[in-house]
Amino acid sequence: MQLSVKCLVMKKRYIVMLVLMTGSVAATAQLKVKPDCGVLTVDVHKGWVNEVKPNADPEFMKKKLPCFTSFEKEGNTAACGGGVYFDDKGIRFYTQRDYIVITDKFKGKFTAPVLGLKKTAMFAKYGNPKLKDANWEAYQMAYGIMVVYYNSAATINKVIISTKSTDDIDLCSQ
Repeated sequence: MQLSVKCLVMKKRYIVMLVLMTGSVAATAQLKVKPDCGVLTVDVHKGWVNEVKPNADPEFMKKKLPCFTSFEKEGNTAACGGGVYFDDKGIRFYTQRDYIVITDKFKGKFTAPVLGLKKTAMFAKYGNPKLKDANWEAYQMAYGIMVVYYNSAATINKVIISTKSTDDIDLCSQ
């Protein structure tokens, strides 16, 4: 009889401890709201996204656009020199290399449509490219350069905006 009472007390202690542990985990859990940047707007004539230039300080970028999905501190050990990334929105800032990559997965808008344009439409809007290859063209802009990449249908599917020149830009292979 004494053994069964002891067993019952142990079961109660075990249950109470389990309830307390579960309750403490639930008490520390928090709902976190992801910061909202509003609509990301790429201005290809001014060379910025929501007034953030590719050569801006990374901390300024994170403060001005708090909805980033990840970031990597600048430095030689960082892949591509570091950056502020908005992978859910199709845009990445490479901070040490001073350029922005906007892909066809971009969720935002352009002040002048570029993504999705045909190769033949670029000349009418931006003139002759400074450099070109079979799959890309680089246009001289007031702030630096804009590089556009074409898919197999000769439609722009990626845009790079940089404050650097065609001679100075150092693109990452990622």
